[in-house]
Amino acid sequence: MKHISVLLNESIEALALKDDSIIVDATLGYGGHSSIILKRIKEGFLFAFDQDSEAIRHSTNRLNEVGTNFTIIKSNFCHMQEKLKELNVYQVDGVLFDLGVSSPQLDDAARGFSFHEDAPLDMRMDQENKISAYHIVNNYDKNDLIHIFKKYGEAEFANNIAKHIVEYRSKKNIETTLELVEIIKAAVPMKKRLNKHPARQIFQALRIEVNHELDVIEPALCQALAMLKIGGRVAVITFHSLEDRIVKNYFKDITKVDEKVKGLPNIPDEYLPDFKLVYNKAIVATDKELENNPRARSAKLRVIERIK
Repeated sequence: MKHISVLLNESIEALALKDDSIIVDATLGYGGHSSIILKRIKEGFLFAFDQDSEAIRHSTNRLNEVGTNFTIIKSNFCHMQEKLKELNVYQVDGVLFDLGVSSPQLDDAARGFSFHEDAPLDMRMDQENKISAYHIVNNYDKNDLIHIFKKYGEAEFANNIAKHIVEYRSKKNIETTLELVEIIKAAVPMKKRLNKHPARQIFQALRIEVNHELDVIEPALCQALAMLKIGGRVAVITFHSLEDRIVKNYFKDITKVDEKVKGLPNIPDEYLPDFKLVYNKAIVATDKELENNPRARSAKLRVIERIK
């Protein structure tokens, strides 16, 4: 099972690992980042979260080859603080988020994430989740479909695509990915299909809606930062502008100086932020990484540190 972790070296270095660090990998996936972290924290401990049973099975085997000082928690990372408190863990040295869908999930046609291969409409990262892409496509009303296509897919032809979906499903349910692709194609003018696949934005929107991907980012960041020790860091890799905007704005808000005292020559300590940006701009993939892994082209890494 081939999976190339994006911005691997940059994100590992950003965590400033020590031998005894307590680290949370909020998005275990197939263990690319976690296996490197585990090698670096021989006297520390790794807590890893994932909601995908297949990813957990694969990663458990992979991490066991490196060490035993880890615990995998089957849960969405938005429950991070609660789940760690159950294990009597209240403070950590670092948290890594690698947002978005993993390559094996995309490459496994049966999971229904890809608009290139035929499969049942699914897109669930947690396969115990009751809501799938099939449910959304066949049950959401036209206005709700338009809303998610615009909000999560930024799709230019959201209205027309939703209209075509509703018309089609009035005759029969939409069962598969390629069936949906054909409906989307029929709703998008030919000239607009030439440069990018017309289904890309719609499939992204459905995936985000199925998995509540954007809803959980800010609450999870809040929990991660609350648990950070002084000098601890949170590193976040995003893959599209919607994710990155949430992270960028949240980090900006909590690292700014209080407006009441901004500009004063000597600002009292209590008015200074508890966090600082480690890099003023997002880190992106190098040309060399892009050659080996084209999926890194949209990735951005942002890092924040607790300073008091």
